Amino acid sequence: LPPTRDRVSPSGRPDSAPRAQEAPPRLPPRTAPTDRIPRDLRGGRGRKPGHSRETGRSGAGRPGAVWRSLVSLASRQLLRLPFRSPPAPAMFSALARPAGAALRRSFSTSAQKNAKVAVLGASGGIGQPLALLLKNSPLVSRLTLYDIAHTPGVAADLSHIETRATVKGYLGPEQLPDCLKGCDVVVIPAGVPRKPGMTRDDLFNTNASIVATLTAACAQHCPEAMICIISNPVNSTIPIATEVFKKHGAYNPNKIFGVTTLDIVRANTFIAELKGLDPARVNVPVIGGHAGKTIIPLISQCTPKVDLPQDQLTAVTGRIQEAGTEVVKAKAGAGSATLSMAYAGARFVFSLVDAMNGKEGVVECSFVKSQEADCGYFSTPLLLGKKGIEKNLGIGRISPFEEKMIAEAIPELKASIKKGEEFVKNMK
Repeated sequence: LPPTRDRVSPSGRPDSAPRAQEAPPRLPPRTAPTDRIPRDLRGGRGRKPGHSRETGRSGAGRPGAVWRSLVSLASRQLLRLPFRSPPAPAMFSALARPAGAALRRSFSTSAQKNAKVAVLGASGGIGQPLALLLKNSPLVSRLTLYDIAHTPGVAADLSHIETRATVKGYLGPEQLPDCLKGCDVVVIPAGVPRKPGMTRDDLFNTNASIVATLTAACAQHCPEAMICIISNPVNSTIPIATEVFKKHGAYNPNKIFGVTTLDIVRANTFIAELKGLDPARVNVPVIGGHAGKTIIPLISQCTPKVDLPQDQLTAVTGRIQEAGTEVVKAKAGAGSATLSMAYAGARFVFSLVDAMNGKEGVVECSFVKSQEADCGYFSTPLLLGKKGIEKNLGIGRISPFEEKMIAEAIPELKASIKKGEEFVKNMK
């Protein structure tokens, strides 16, 4: 029992002195939860200690009364124990990966950096779950959300979550500058989604203007920020962002990223399913672009090593390339891949912030300005650092099957890149 001045009587008032007529009963161990006491021996709500369940009268003299006294005293003692936070919920444990394990680290309380992140297009199908994942990360200290509708409501909703990132919503073009000021990372999922029968290139006319407008604001109000573009067609929107930043004299090729991480996530998942592996332990680099046959999974470089007969290799490669269409068809006109894209976008942002914090060895694939192939932009594994791209790790050793896919992808990539560059040149 604690010192006399700390003891509390059953009524809740301090007990100034121990009772002389009886020795204090011996308490059960603190580690034994009271819910293990048989139900018929516990004190019940609404009954005074020592009263029976059946009559409400004193149960003194019955064996159950002794048990109830013990439980009552033990409960009061347990309430005095210092509070310890419960272990973090395991709901996000599936986010962990060996390559890009920043998602797991982002939910760790050991995170140190206070990143200021903006999401442009935060009210959409990708923007909302992406903002949720970012809000849950201790890597993020400030989260600003922009869209042309609904952002105050989205921000209010997220602001009630018990994590430290502050959240504020900005609505309409006149509030965009305030959303961007001081940002370290800007993520752009804004634009219209694909519908059945559409290709990513069909989105060009609408999304090209959106990306050009948003990146122009970034070049003016947060020119040093890392720019992560999700808006499709990525094979064209990254050249658009580059040309816009050049126009404003703020271009840094190491800070503009086309987020192709969903292709890697899908490749890891599909290979793991095919070989009976844990997808959290599989890592498949995916290079090239982010549309159809420009998506080139390097299964020959998979970790752990996997061997597939040619028919399986061709089939799984085709599925990775057309996985976005698979989701569009399954949603039957209700949208495209939003939840998995939000996951992939969050993974990339967390890896980038980890590298900005000084963590070494952070590698992610991304569609960037490149000299690794016979076109101006190409996705390859990148070593990330404090200032963005630290080193382009290149394509590496590949199989003849993968060499053929690269050769077939180059003409389409060149056409998409040129389309984006010409769009900016013709802008008024």
